[in-house]
Parts: sequence; C-alpha cells; structure tokens
Amino acid sequence: MIGSLNAAAPADGRAVDAAAVAEVVPGATSLPVPAQTSAATAAVCDDPTVTTALAQGSDAEVLSAFGGAATFRSTVAGGGAPCVSLADPAREWVVVNKQRPLVPIDWEPDPVIAPADMQRTVDGRLRPAAADALTALVATAQAEGAGAIGLNSAFRSFSSQTRTYNGYVDSLGRDAADLQSARPGFSEHQTGLATDVAACDGGCGAIEDLGGTPQGAWVAANAWRFGFVVRYEDGYTPVTGYQAEPWHLRYIGPELAQVYHDGGYHTLEEFFGLPAAPDYAD
Repeated sequence: MIGSLNAAAPADGRAVDAAAVAEVVPGATSLPVPAQTSAATAAVCDDPTVTTALAQGSDAEVLSAFGGAATFRSTVAGGGAPCVSLADPAREWVVVNKQRPLVPIDWEPDPVIAPADMQRTVDGRLRPAAADALTALVATAQAEGAGAIGLNSAFRSFSSQTRTYNGYVDSLGRDAADLQSARPGFSEHQTGLATDVAACDGGCGAIEDLGGTPQGAWVAANAWRFGFVVRYEDGYTPVTGYQAEPWHLRYIGPELAQVYHDGGYHTLEEFFGLPAAPDYAD
C-alpha cells in the first residue's frame, strides 16, 4: 500500500518502537484475532496427513494434504478447518487487515531478499518465494510487451511502518491516513509478502500512476499467474478499509492465486470467508 519512498515521512527519520507507538497510533496493540468457528470439529483436522503437513510441511504440502488449493480454500472459508490459522504470519495465506494485526505485532520474516533484475526506487526485499515470483513477473511483463515494471516498496519493519504511517497522519490527519496507509503492526508490507510496483519506462513513475499504464493493465490481468493478487481493488474500500491501490500486490502463492483468479474473488476477506474490515477496533 502507499507508504514507500514517496510517502511523507517525519523529517528526522525517528524510529518508534512497539511500546512507544501505542501513544501515537491508537489500536497498535496485539488485538484478539477473530476466531474461526465451525459447527463441529472438522474431520479434516484429525487426518494425520493434514496434521503432519501443518506441523512440519511447507505451504504447498499443506494444500496438497487438503487435496489441492481449491479444497483448502473452500474448507477454510466454510469453517471446516479450525486447525488452519489465517493469523500465522509465517504462512503465505496469512490475512492482515484492520481487524487482524500481526501476532506478535512487531513480527518480522526471515529471510527477506531483493528480487533480481528489475528497476527499483528503494532497496526492497521480500520473502524468497515472493521475490523470485516478482522477478518472473517483471521479466514476463517485459517479454509480453507490457513494458518495464519496477519495485517501489516491499518489506517494511514495524518501526519503518511507524514512520510511514505517522508521516501520513502529520500531513493528512488520521482519518485520511487510515485510508492510505496501515498502522504499524497491521500492514501487509510487514509480512514480506507485499510489494508496491510502478511503471518504469524511461525511469520509474509514481505508484499512483500505475493504474493508467499498460503495465497496470497487464498486472491486473496477469499477477495471479505468478502467485500475486491485487489486494486493494477499486470499489472494495468497504471491505478492505483502503482506497484502491492497483500497485499493491500481495503474494499468496501460485496455487491459491489461481483459485482466487478462477473464482472471481476481489478481496482476501471474501476469499477466506472473513468479515469485512473497514475500520480498526478502537
């Protein structure tokens, strides 16, 4: 989401730690994560293949244990898999929004690496799978004639997001800031799975200009092929709480991204059967 090199950040570059930010940013504490409910304990959670995959396996192995990404999504969204946590920040399917902070709130992914072979306005890093996927996305967009795409912003730590968010509050006021930048601990950028991209023909433009470019149209139509979804689409502010951001891509992995695309979904909240999150709890 907005809050990269172009964002209005405090001039002194001060860092604010998790304890101090509560005084500046209301709601930036570890809020309870809404529990998924089910009429009865689902049999899938008693399946040794599933329990072993959840305990020891990769995300892809968990999806396979469920019988594929489509079955995983429908089972989780229907409340039939209480053993699957959509709050686990280590999982590519984690959902972070204004009602679902990271737990712990200052969690950081490790490792994060820089995607290769692309223009950038910052030294952005992502989790390895997301970084590799972005490298492939950028190369394919160029090869298919969409033009150059560059990285504007990627992983941001709790303290970095604090500076970014407070910069927006200082310049716009809290209500307007909340439509454009996440409070620290509530940002997808902190997961290492989100990146802001820009059109970079003849140099990278502002991320806000992406939507009117061939690159923006290509990203909207093709990001799913590489495991990304456009997280904040136009018209879905009542669900996500953010203005449209065609530049903000969220990595959920290729299997889930294809289910997302094929099913015509527009938000992760809808995809996983979660309530809308237009506002913070405070």
